[in-house]
Amino acid sequence: MVTSSLLLFAKNNNTDTQSLLFVNSTRNKHSEMASSSSLLSEDQFQCSICRDVFTEPVSTPCGHNFCKACISGYWDTTSLCQCPMCKHNFYIRPELKTNTTLRDVADHFKRNRVRDESLHRAGKGVCDFYMENLEDRIMCKKHNTLLELFCRTDQMCVCQFCTETDHKTHHIVHLEEECGERKAQLGKMDAQVQQMIQERMQKGWEIKHSVELSKRDAEREITDSMQVFTDLVRSIERSQAELIEVVEEKQEAAEKRAEGFIKELEQEINELLRRSTELKHLSHTEDHLQLLQSSLSLCTPPNAKNWSEISIHTELMNVMRVLRSSVSELEEKTRKAFSELMEKCNKAMEKFPDKLKIPDKLKIPDNLKSMQQYAVDVTLDPDTANPFLGLSADGKQVRIGQTWNFRPENPKRFVSRCILGKEGFSSGRFYYEVQVKGRNCWELGVARESIDRSIEWTPLEVFLDSGLPLTPEGGFWTMGQKYKSYRNTYEANTSPSVTLTLEKPQKVGVFVDYEEGQVSFYNVETKAHIFSFTGCNFTEKLYPFFDCGFHDNNDPALIISPVSHTD
Repeated sequence: MVTSSLLLFAKNNNTDTQSLLFVNSTRNKHSEMASSSSLLSEDQFQCSICRDVFTEPVSTPCGHNFCKACISGYWDTTSLCQCPMCKHNFYIRPELKTNTTLRDVADHFKRNRVRDESLHRAGKGVCDFYMENLEDRIMCKKHNTLLELFCRTDQMCVCQFCTETDHKTHHIVHLEEECGERKAQLGKMDAQVQQMIQERMQKGWEIKHSVELSKRDAEREITDSMQVFTDLVRSIERSQAELIEVVEEKQEAAEKRAEGFIKELEQEINELLRRSTELKHLSHTEDHLQLLQSSLSLCTPPNAKNWSEISIHTELMNVMRVLRSSVSELEEKTRKAFSELMEKCNKAMEKFPDKLKIPDKLKIPDNLKSMQQYAVDVTLDPDTANPFLGLSADGKQVRIGQTWNFRPENPKRFVSRCILGKEGFSSGRFYYEVQVKGRNCWELGVARESIDRSIEWTPLEVFLDSGLPLTPEGGFWTMGQKYKSYRNTYEANTSPSVTLTLEKPQKVGVFVDYEEGQVSFYNVETKAHIFSFTGCNFTEKLYPFFDCGFHDNNDPALIISPVSHTD
C-alpha cells in the first residue's frame, strides 16, 4: 500500500521514483530494527550522573557503570573518591578503562533510537516529510537523485550524474570520506582553541598575581619610607605623604589597567568557550550538510589579542626603582643633616654638660638594622662543594677537611675549595650573616649562576696575588681576609683589589639589593659598614658564595648564623 502511494506521489509530482522506493525500503528495515530494539529499556543504558545513554562507559571496582567524563569530573570536584551509586570509598583513585562491550551495546542502542525517531517523523506523513526534508537536503535539484558524493574542486555535494556532466574533471570523493576529514579538521581546531583558552586563563592568573606582587611591593616601599621619615621634620613628613600618594596612585592605575585586561581575557575566554562548544557539537553531528556548511568558518583560527607583551608587575617595578632611588637620596641628605646636628649638640654639651641632653629621636638611624629586616635562611649546597670541604649535617657550617670526601661528579661542583648556597635570588633584597671568628683566610659574598667552577686556585697564585677570578668581571662580588706576606689583610675583590682597614670582624653581614645593583658588607658586632659594590648590572640568579681558603686545616668552620636584629 505504501509503495503504491509513493509511486503515485512520484508520478503526480514528477519525483524520481527510484529514490522514493529507496526511502521506503530503508524505512521498512528501520521499522524491523526498531521493533527488535524495543525489547531493550533506555534506563538500562543510562549514566546515573548525566541521565543520558552512556558515552565511553567505564566500570568502577564496585561494579557500577558511568560515562568516563562524568565520573572523572565528579571525582575532580570532591576530596573523597567515592562511588555515586553505592557510596563505596576508594582510597586510591581507580584507573578507569573503557568497557568496550557496554560501549558497543550503548552505541547500538543510540543508533536504533535515532532510527526510531526518524521512523516516527516519517509516520507523520510520507509526502510532507519527503518534500520538506529529503528533497531539499539529500536530493540533487538538477538530476533529482541522491547527493552521495562531494566535489572538492567546487566544495559542494553532488550526485552521480553531476560527476559525469558539470563536475566531470573535478576531484570527487564519497560524502562520508569528506565528512571524516572535516571532523578531523574540527578536532584539530578544537585542540587549538582549547590551547588558546588555557593560555588566556594562565595570562589572567599572571596578571592577578602581578597585582598581588605589586601590592606587596607598594606596602614594602611605604614601610621603608616610613622607616626613613620617622625622625624627619615636618617638611620631610610632607615629602613622605607625597611619596605614599604617588605609590598608591600608581598602584591604583595598575589595578584599573589589570581589571581592564582581565575583562578582555574573560571576554576572549567566553568567546573561545562558545566556539569550542560549536566545534565539539559539529564534530559529532551526523548531519553532513550542516557539517560542511559550518565547518569552513569554524576551521579559521579566531582573531585574538597577543597577550605575551602584557606585564603589570614590570611597569610597577620600574616606578618602584625610581622611587627607591629618590628615597635613598633623601635618606643620605637626612643622615648628613642629622650628623651636622649631632656635631652641634656635642659641642653644646661640652659647654653645658648638665643642662643639655640629646633626645633619642635625633639619633642617626642604624643602617645595619634596616638591612637585617631582609634576612633569609641560607643553607649550603653539597652539590657545589669541593671534595676537600667538610659540611655539617644541618648545612650551616663548612671547613677544609683532613681527608677527601667522595662526592659524585656534578657540573655544579667547584674544583677549588668553594661552595654556594642552595637558594638563588633573581629579584628583591636579601641579607645573611656568617661567623668568621678565629679564621685566617676566607672569602664571602655572592656569585652569579654561570660562573666558571673548573678553575683551580693554587696557594702560590693566592700568595702572589696573581689575579684571582673572584671579581665582578668573573661573576663574583666578594671580600675577605687573605694571608699575604706573612700577615693578614682584608681586601675587596675589585679590579684591582682594594685593601680595607678595619677591626678584625667576628661576624660579617652580606646585603644584596638586586634591582639597585648593590652588594654591601658589614661588621655585625660594631655595626660598621665595610665595603659596597654599587652600580652592578645583575642579569641572572645570584647565590651566596663561600671560599674557605687553602691552608690551615685547624681553622674553625665558616658558620652561617641566624640573624639577631641589632638594637
